[in-house]
Amino acid sequence: VAVKQMSLAKQPQKELIVNELLVLRDNKHPNIVNYLDSYLVGDKLWIIMEYMDGGPLSSVIKEVRMAEGEMAVICRE
Repeated sequence: VAVKQMSLAKQPQKELIVNELLVLRDNKHPNIVNYLDSYLVGDKLWIIMEYMDGGPLSSVIKEVRMAEGEMAVICRE
């Protein structure tokens, strides 16, 4: 598993986090990292998710140049 820790004190719109968790909880897909559970630990929200090799998508986007067709395939999936 992977644990994402978020400081709730630094989140101006906490309702957006709740909405995101509800969407993650209710939607499962083989091409999306699956949400498993979440916990409040002090002032932090711990989100437990399926572990995926390769790191976060944001890192891949910054490092890899893709053609428009490749981006379309990824968005479709």
